[in-house]
Amino acid sequence: MMIRSREELIFFVRSYYDVLFAVLVSVGFMFYFSAKAKKISGERDHIPGRVGVPFVGETFSFLSATNSTKGCYEFVRLRRLWYGKWFKTRIFGKVHVFIPTTGGAKTVFANDFAQFNKGYVKSMADAVGKKSLLCVPHESHKRIRHLLSDPFSMPSLSKFVTKFDKMLCQRLKKLEEHGKSFVVLDFNMKIAFDAMCEMLMSVTEESMLRRIEKDCTDVSNAMLSFPVMIPGTRYYRGIKARNRLMETFREMIEERRGRGKGAPEDFLQSMLDRDSLPPEEKLDDSEIMDNLLTLIIAGQTTTAAAMMWSVKFLDENPEAQDRLREEQLAILRKKPQGAPLTLEDLNSMSYGLKVAKETLRMSNVLLWYPRVALADCTIEGHSIKKGWHVNVDATCIHYDPIIYKDPVQFNPLRFDAMQKPYSFIPFGSGPRTCLGMNMAKVTMLAFLHRLTSGYRWTVDDPDTSLEKKAHIPRLRSGCPITLKAI
Repeated sequence: MMIRSREELIFFVRSYYDVLFAVLVSVGFMFYFSAKAKKISGERDHIPGRVGVPFVGETFSFLSATNSTKGCYEFVRLRRLWYGKWFKTRIFGKVHVFIPTTGGAKTVFANDFAQFNKGYVKSMADAVGKKSLLCVPHESHKRIRHLLSDPFSMPSLSKFVTKFDKMLCQRLKKLEEHGKSFVVLDFNMKIAFDAMCEMLMSVTEESMLRRIEKDCTDVSNAMLSFPVMIPGTRYYRGIKARNRLMETFREMIEERRGRGKGAPEDFLQSMLDRDSLPPEEKLDDSEIMDNLLTLIIAGQTTTAAAMMWSVKFLDENPEAQDRLREEQLAILRKKPQGAPLTLEDLNSMSYGLKVAKETLRMSNVLLWYPRVALADCTIEGHSIKKGWHVNVDATCIHYDPIIYKDPVQFNPLRFDAMQKPYSFIPFGSGPRTCLGMNMAKVTMLAFLHRLTSGYRWTVDDPDTSLEKKAHIPRLRSGCPITLKAI
């Protein structure tokens, strides 16, 4: 109905006065009680922030930050400026509280399973699978974690170091001989992926590796996306890639079972050798496949990013680079020429370990650790409701000037001092501490050894912008460098 004149407007108001009055009163009450509810809620939980409208909340702001060259942590950084260290928000339909203190981290990590469970956004859980160690309920976690531990035992790591070191030497030498600039992130992603696939499944054929890698990249890209199956979206591509990977893994399993004896000795075979054991002592096929995917992605993306950041930080801090090189050359002189690295060599790299730790502190390849409250609880005086996500913010803790003096300065020697509990958490803590923690360390140390003892380098693009749409911080440039043999 259109109102064309002043008289018609007056007639309309008189005719519908009661309806208009009721609407105005209702709107007034709605705003009043909404404000009242927010005030009461704020008084009760003492956590400032904006949860926005149900289901959506600030999801689009979060995705906007993720899709920018500042990275998804920009979303967190801005809200800290607005609300203070403690704040809450709503992402993907869930209320999230960011925990910025070591005391809060202790409460969450020490009460894993009892008061908190692992919490991931839907897209991440859909990508890696519901039987992934990252997503299973706590009653399944202990069994699966125990059965997945073999690749990370000391004997397995010793074999891994030898193979990885040989692969690393060959590829670095080839790059140096070509004399061309190459992207460190791409190099690390490829070599970490190839090493993981060889260790887990004995896959070494180039075309198979690249096919699996492409699908794993699509799955990884879908982990922080809007979970709607619309063709062309990252989520859609990721789920389709996951389905292809599951079929590839299924074919591998069937082929191995049909082969009988003569199968390679690797992680996959160690799982299949348990076929005749009781259910509680083995993984079923879907658990094997989901966790193969999880181990590949986790072992590739985080470690490759950390190695990339180590190159950037060492380039910007020549004194630290020179000191590291002196230590690595000293180790090299004690070994026969051409001898591979051993775990004993890596354990003797005291300064190298400090460089790795400082890299992990500053790069924060795992920005925060998500958990879900299993019941109403209190963390450092802040009320947390059942079902809320609490995110232990490793980035905030690692850059806290009260904990780390001059936190933006790359200073490996800060690790000469004993760290306060829960102040250094690049691998989490408690019963869910990262299963691949030791593998990540030996991979980083082997890389740093071969890079600094054999080469000098120049960074060809100093751009500090971050890669868009990545769920871990990575340089958009990938840190291109040119090697020169010492």
